[in-house]
Amino acid sequence: MQQVKAVVARAKGAPVEIATINVPDPGPGEAVVKVLTCGVCHTDLHYREGGINDDFPFLLGHEASGIVESVGPDVTGVAPGDFVILNWRAVCGQCRACKRGDLQYCFATHNATQKMTLEDGTELSPALGIGAFAEKTLVAAGQCTKVDPEARPAAVGLLGCGVMAGIGAAINTGGVTRGRSIAVIGCGGVGVAAIAGAALAGASPIIAVDIDAKKLEQARAIGATHTIDSSTTDPVEEIKRICAETYDGADGADVVVEAVGRPETWKQAFYARDLAGTLVLVGVPTPDMVVPDIPLIDVFGRGGALKSSWYGDCLPTRDFPLLVDLYRQGRLDLDAFVTEEIGLGDIEAAFERMHHGDVLRSVVVL
Repeated sequence: MQQVKAVVARAKGAPVEIATINVPDPGPGEAVVKVLTCGVCHTDLHYREGGINDDFPFLLGHEASGIVESVGPDVTGVAPGDFVILNWRAVCGQCRACKRGDLQYCFATHNATQKMTLEDGTELSPALGIGAFAEKTLVAAGQCTKVDPEARPAAVGLLGCGVMAGIGAAINTGGVTRGRSIAVIGCGGVGVAAIAGAALAGASPIIAVDIDAKKLEQARAIGATHTIDSSTTDPVEEIKRICAETYDGADGADVVVEAVGRPETWKQAFYARDLAGTLVLVGVPTPDMVVPDIPLIDVFGRGGALKSSWYGDCLPTRDFPLLVDLYRQGRLDLDAFVTEEIGLGDIEAAFERMHHGDVLRSVVVL
């Protein structure tokens, strides 16, 4: 067992604190990872606010890169010294989804069996089974995805959650490609990543929608061809106008990604689609939110697909190395997502900047 410093949320709404935690030696199927970087994701704030569950205390952080320090006796997929991105989809290989070849929908993803604890033995709940706002963390070995060690850790670690969620929402879930149009509603880190994915796939037009001028500028820099300030312009009508200019007869975008997670923006996305278009919900709603009143005839009459995107429907072993290679080739600007590098003691300030929309990502560097 080792003792390391980590960021812990002890109670709902209470400021996080740095605490000493106990990290067990890895058992079967487990690995201890020395954390290099970890992005500050909105999901961590959800945990602190009790929006996920009430299994306090939480060990926060999950969007991370690191070096494998040690592995359990039966682990063969990774070895000490490997540079890895941590993921929260360590597929089991045995459930119904895995057996039918849909590993990205695995129903029984692995986490470490042993528990990390506070010094007094209180068990910690690691965020998304990772807990990487820590000098070291214990994970299931399958949560470690080996990638090119020459890549910048602060940039590629973001593939562990938000950037992968956005890119995957556009490409994997939405199926956007050349000759297809896309609109992205909500240009935070995930939404801008969806725009980056659409640009990678050759989509056109790529329409960014937000109420924040700074976010729209970031979206254009990462690949948006058009921007809409929805605080002053009806986004549905403007999306339809832009798409009709590009494709004669179009009545909306082929794919609309909703990256906010609110009923009103979901309804905008629903009606901003072309006939037989696809709506992808990647923004995470709260449990009390409900789908707005939409006539069932509109659901039938518009056709297409209404989808949710979990983790960008990614398969980490397939997608992480590919996207890191594209980053190394200069075709995917992951550096653009790193707004600032901070320390473990700066998490609360990073939550505040996130709330005000001042950053794409604050990244903890250890």
